[in-house]
Amino acid sequence: MNFGVNWEEEHRRTLLEGNAALERSSQSIIRSQAIAIESEQIGTEVISELSEQRERLLRADRRLSQTDEELNKTRRILNVMRRRILMNKFILIIIILLEIGILGAIIYKKYS
Repeated sequence: MNFGVNWEEEHRRTLLEGNAALERSSQSIIRSQAIAIESEQIGTEVISELSEQRERLLRADRRLSQTDEELNKTRRILNVMRRRILMNKFILIIIILLEIGILGAIIYKKYS
C-alpha cells in the first residue's frame, strides 16, 4: 500500500511540475505576444515615417528639377546678354575707329 501512496505523490508532483512548466510557458507566450504587438506597432510607425520621408524626398527632387530648369533658362539668358554685350562693344569700337578716322581726315584736310 505504501507503494501506491508514493506513486500518487510522485504522480501529483509530476503533474504540479507540469502545471508549473505550462504556466511558465503560457507567461512566456503572453510576453512574446506583447513583444510581437509592440514590434508590429514600431514597424508600422517606421513604415509611416519612411513614407513621409519618401514624400519629402520626392518633393525635394521636384524642386531640384525645377531649380535646374530655371538655372538652365538663366544660363541661356546670360549667354544671350553676353553676346549682345560683345556685339555692342564691337560696334562701339568700330564707331570709335570711324570717328578717329574721320577726325584724322578732317585734321589732315585742314592742315594740308
